[in-house]
Amino acid sequence: MRFARTAARPVSGARFVSSDVTGQLKTTLLRKRDEQAPKIAKLLKEHGDKDLSSATVVKAYQGMRGITGLIYEPSLLDAQEGIRFRGLTIPECQKVLPKAPGGQEPLPEAMFWLLLTGDVPTAEQTKALNAELQSRANPEAIATALKAIEALPTHMHPMSQFVVGIMALQHYSKFASAYAAGKANKTNYWELALEDSLDCIARTPTIAAAVYRRATGLHGQMPALDANLDWAGNFSHQLGFKKEEVLECLRLYLSIHVDHEGGNVSAHTTTLVGSALSDPYLAYAAGMNGLAGPLHGLANQEVLTFLFEMRDRLTKYGINFHDDKAMREALTKYTWDLLNSKRVVPGYGHAVLRKTDPRYTCQREFAARHFPNDPLFKLVDTVYQIMPGILTEHGKTQNPYPNVDAHSGVLLQHYGLTFQNYYTVLFGVSRQLGVLSGLVWDRLQGRSIERPKSVTSESLFKKFNVQ
Repeated sequence: MRFARTAARPVSGARFVSSDVTGQLKTTLLRKRDEQAPKIAKLLKEHGDKDLSSATVVKAYQGMRGITGLIYEPSLLDAQEGIRFRGLTIPECQKVLPKAPGGQEPLPEAMFWLLLTGDVPTAEQTKALNAELQSRANPEAIATALKAIEALPTHMHPMSQFVVGIMALQHYSKFASAYAAGKANKTNYWELALEDSLDCIARTPTIAAAVYRRATGLHGQMPALDANLDWAGNFSHQLGFKKEEVLECLRLYLSIHVDHEGGNVSAHTTTLVGSALSDPYLAYAAGMNGLAGPLHGLANQEVLTFLFEMRDRLTKYGINFHDDKAMREALTKYTWDLLNSKRVVPGYGHAVLRKTDPRYTCQREFAARHFPNDPLFKLVDTVYQIMPGILTEHGKTQNPYPNVDAHSGVLLQHYGLTFQNYYTVLFGVSRQLGVLSGLVWDRLQGRSIERPKSVTSESLFKKFNVQ
């Protein structure tokens, strides 16, 4: 496999010769930490014993839902406004973050800069970061990971293959090697974590593309990285997609799936494992195993199954997808039949959000601009028009509005990325930008190992005198 640019960066003790852009990132991180440190110290001194939330018995049994017990810097989820990346909403990110020439969607590497530093990067900084990531695409490390993947059955789940690839890349961890050599300590953990995170982000798209190609039987040599393409553009090319509109779609997808505050399974798992001073590869791989769960990263596949079910039923009864009235009537009946049979509507509702997910909205707008007459989009659009009203009347949901999963599969299906088992890998390639940013900040702020207290049911029976 050929690469446009390669530059291995061996560990030399615990110090690194930084490129200009890596040096900028490190200088910015240190400055931001030092600016924030006095405020954190004051917060702890004056308010350290204040309650953030209540850890009730029911919350202990229900996955700690609603308990505030984590600090996570890259993003915050608001019930009304949706996700904010370093204080910016998704529409604001779409407006201010650098884009590819002629494009409308943010570049994911620009989003990474924002999540990591809290600053909106310039176009020059974004371009420099992309070049730095390409320079870190170490062919030896990637070849090691590809060799590990090639030993696996092609029909193994793509996420399992991807995690094996991440674990093979871990052999090149600068954090792990420096720690083993006694050259890592609390003063440079963050720097080692940043080095590993940059390396990981540089190498995993090629691993993910290889998983896709072998799982789908896509033959031929994988394209080398192109110095003229952005991070998402190169990933798209290595997946086998070259049309600019597809690249724009993946730039959007990879930008909006980067993070969703720190309590979701993939983010919290990464944080938890990293708190034991496991290196970023180990922590990220653990987070991906969490993302693979049906209640987390598989949700968009369940939505597609639901949509295909509806599409097949409408087709069976001869409903014209361009007849809005007939579509609404048929889908309304189908939805009530579904709800009355005690089934749920996948893609609607969210544990925190109480309005339409902004990630859904920006994907809907993308589809409306680029393929408004696509039958699957017409179906989703009609569902969007009727579903909140039906769910509100049904009265069994706190949030009758769609979340991100209600739409993301539609975009991927339209552009030919139809292998649904791969969707969690695509999600995971994006999510690393957020969770690794969070991990760097954990080490930068010197966070402790996570160790919450647990109790048994029997101990609660005794505590509350339950006979």
